[in-house]
Amino acid sequence: MGGMFLAKSSMTFGEWFRQNGIPMLAIVLVAVIVTFVARMLVTRFRRKLEGSPSVTLEINLQRATTLTNALSATAIVVIWSVAFLMVLGQLDLSIAPLLASAGVAGLALGFGARSLVRDALAGFFILLENQFGVGDLVEAQTTGGKVSGKVESLTLRITTLRAFDGTLHVVPNGNMMVVSNRSRGWARAIVDVRVPYGEDVDKVRGILEELFDELRDRSPLKDWLRDGPSVLGIESLSDYALVVRVIADTRPSKRQDAERQLRESIQARLAERGIRVPTPPPMPARSGEGTAPGL
Repeated sequence: MGGMFLAKSSMTFGEWFRQNGIPMLAIVLVAVIVTFVARMLVTRFRRKLEGSPSVTLEINLQRATTLTNALSATAIVVIWSVAFLMVLGQLDLSIAPLLASAGVAGLALGFGARSLVRDALAGFFILLENQFGVGDLVEAQTTGGKVSGKVESLTLRITTLRAFDGTLHVVPNGNMMVVSNRSRGWARAIVDVRVPYGEDVDKVRGILEELFDELRDRSPLKDWLRDGPSVLGIESLSDYALVVRVIADTRPSKRQDAERQLRESIQARLAERGIRVPTPPPMPARSGEGTAPGL
């Protein structure tokens, strides 16, 4: 070791530069080129993400920015870490202890922060695959139970959901097992209409179809509906009524509004035509729960 040090110290700067300096400069130059290529690929990937279909351009930009920033930072760290180790090798410095220390530190970090890594990886694939985005109405089955609401924010680590009653749920991405998105594509409004036994079902169907022909051109339903509404038929036979099912394909965010509007319109039209919607019979009084004695 001492002979090697003396040999190194007796070298001129020109000899050292030819033997070590040029390879080191080449390593740095290659690292710069690879970094430039990686950034160019990430930029191209970002443009592809921004052009993919989503709810709004703003959501697409947020999703693309989060993903590409994570990819760019990871690529830069990997490229320059490798370049740094290669430069140390050119200086004849032993990198084995450094690698061993990095391995131990990485193992400790892996045990201590494995949940953070799991959440970040899950969030990365949620964004990459565009499973859901800000503004979507979702229902998530998590390790702590079922939560539902509108997505208010989405990062690599957590997703926040605002429930219908105003409660804000903060869910680590790694804890989500099954996510049902109610804001993509289309939704189906389902309304069950009770009809008394003895009523002509074909007559009821005709009344409803007449009503639906009017509703298709009436605001606001005409802006909410994609197909229908239509009478599907008798869905079930209860103890006191026939249950006729009505369906309509709607915009995802307007399913519940469409169901309310259909119920109100159906109730009004049936009452107008003299068809009474039956109600459940009263429950029989339990023993000892009779009426109070008269005064």
